[in-house]
Amino acid sequence: MAELVSTYSIAACDLGASQWGVATQSKFLSVGAVVPWAEPYVGAIATQAYANPRYGPEGLSLLREGVPAEEVVARLTAADAGRDQRQLGVVDSEGRSASFTGAECLDWAGGRTGPCYAAQGNILVSAETVDAIAETFERSSGTLAERLLDCLDAAQAAGGDRRGQQSAALLVVEQDGGYAKLSDTVVELRVEDHGRPLEELRRLYRLHEALFGETPREEWLAVDRALASELRERLAKLGYDGELEEAFNRWAGNVNLEERVDGVAEIDPVVLEELRELS
Repeated sequence: MAELVSTYSIAACDLGASQWGVATQSKFLSVGAVVPWAEPYVGAIATQAYANPRYGPEGLSLLREGVPAEEVVARLTAADAGRDQRQLGVVDSEGRSASFTGAECLDWAGGRTGPCYAAQGNILVSAETVDAIAETFERSSGTLAERLLDCLDAAQAAGGDRRGQQSAALLVVEQDGGYAKLSDTVVELRVEDHGRPLEELRRLYRLHEALFGETPREEWLAVDRALASELRERLAKLGYDGELEEAFNRWAGNVNLEERVDGVAEIDPVVLEELRELS
């Protein structure tokens, strides 16, 4: 029998940003290794309860063929003898959604769906946990990742998993939206085992955004003579001598900020702040 992934989750998309994602929290070790699945222009899937991990790749395969979310859920569960103990949420390429809760899932268990999201949970304190996920997503704004994190926080505040907390995960995908525009993974963060996993997931997300986020170009600072002199001085203190651009690029690469650097005519204020703090 599969392991019991008592959890709450949301599978969702932002069609305007062409992003799909899943966020989840559970009293279960490494929930991110089981629950979340997503593919750009295909859809997002959350599989949990006595989880059937094959729902992930098999569901994405069906979505890739253009099968709508509701039919994907119907096909996956119809072919699974253990469906009464499964829970599943699916959002397809057009934002259609479906959620399934097997008759033998442990109370409280259930789901809510709406445009671009499917929220579900099992072994919860009450239905208020899933209601909080749905209501938060419906009224939220910002990036998909931020909205999904807000949904998890709202779910926990409404009661959450009645067994407690242990792990959490966030996955967001976008075609060529990841590292160096050579990956489809915008963000994939996992808290494997932690007393307060949602707080830790937020900390990791802030770190991820500091390293890989994007400051609007109009907010970058022009590197005039005075700032160029400051950069040379601070880089030299850290052991990066030589021509400014070469030294700056070497430093940025060593502190994993290369994705926020584009020459030395202008500088991302996040990068400048980091250099000032380190020097």
